[in-house]
Amino acid sequence: MPLEKGPEYYLNAGKVSYLEAVGRCFAGIAPWLELPDDNTEEGILRKKYKAAVQKGLTSAADPQSPDYLNFRQGGQPIVDAAYLAHAFMRAPKAMWEPLDALTRQRYISEFKSLRDRTGAYNNWLLFAAMSEGFLRSVGEQFDPVRIDYSLNKMREWYVGDSWYKDGDLFSMDYYNSYVIHPMLVDLLGSLKTKPVTKHSQKVYSVNEAYEQSVKRMVRYAEYLERIIAPDGTYPAYGRSVTYRTAAFQALAQTALMKQLPEWVSPAQVRCALTKVFYNMYEGNQNFDSKGWLVLGFNGHQPMMADQYTSTGSLYMATLGFLPLGLPATDKFWTDAAADWTTKKAWTGQPVKKDYKVEY
Repeated sequence: MPLEKGPEYYLNAGKVSYLEAVGRCFAGIAPWLELPDDNTEEGILRKKYKAAVQKGLTSAADPQSPDYLNFRQGGQPIVDAAYLAHAFMRAPKAMWEPLDALTRQRYISEFKSLRDRTGAYNNWLLFAAMSEGFLRSVGEQFDPVRIDYSLNKMREWYVGDSWYKDGDLFSMDYYNSYVIHPMLVDLLGSLKTKPVTKHSQKVYSVNEAYEQSVKRMVRYAEYLERIIAPDGTYPAYGRSVTYRTAAFQALAQTALMKQLPEWVSPAQVRCALTKVFYNMYEGNQNFDSKGWLVLGFNGHQPMMADQYTSTGSLYMATLGFLPLGLPATDKFWTDAAADWTTKKAWTGQPVKKDYKVEY
């Protein structure tokens, strides 16, 4: 993998970019990998990729391998370990359980090693919590303080109508989709599936917090569907626009969970996202001659890269592909094509009035 960096990059790309690529890419394709094996053309391809992922993950945790990934130096691994943890939580049967016992133990040790560092006072709190939530989900010793602190701060940072602040001040960007809604929903979902500690029960009701977080993500997904223009473009605003189609992770996850509101059909989400993906990827303007993503939004635009963005960072783009985890028989794929909201609005079709929510 090349290590292209933006003009103001300040990290050590050789230490962090590879874990970024692995954690982020796998978090996006995990639901697809988790589908059961079958003998279709896609099923055969998926089986091949699952074997490659398992082989790669084994090497990535082996300190003697040249492919060993860095979890132990610097703050950035807190972020990308969280995406890898998210991948394991999204695809336990495809990605976690097939690993041999030694490799699983190595990852557990790597996740625990993150506790000797801290990071930014914003969405990074969720990254620390995700690693601990994963440890908890596999029956390992975990730190409840990191989980509770993250959940309590996110509750305080909610500003209304599905939007969270990313720290003390509100930022107009896609981090509610890149990080906040999907990780919050899946973290709370993991806490809900096993008995909660007495300590956690004193701080919040997990069931109520989970249901509320899902409702808020569904509302935020409405925004994401509405910002897709009739031609399948969307606005490039805020930090980290080089993450490209990760901007639609919350919409993609809402579709994957079959939680779309009744006035947003699965078919219109499929058609809208497909148009976005074709605009972004069909022309190959976002790839170098060897197929690696290049710094930019839609083309090679290194001036748009943030100071923490290198090649590996860009593979957050796969987070928009979560609906691939729906089986081929799901109505998301089988229903007839449908116009999305802005396409309806700009052609005079009936469109549901948009209005704020109070939850």
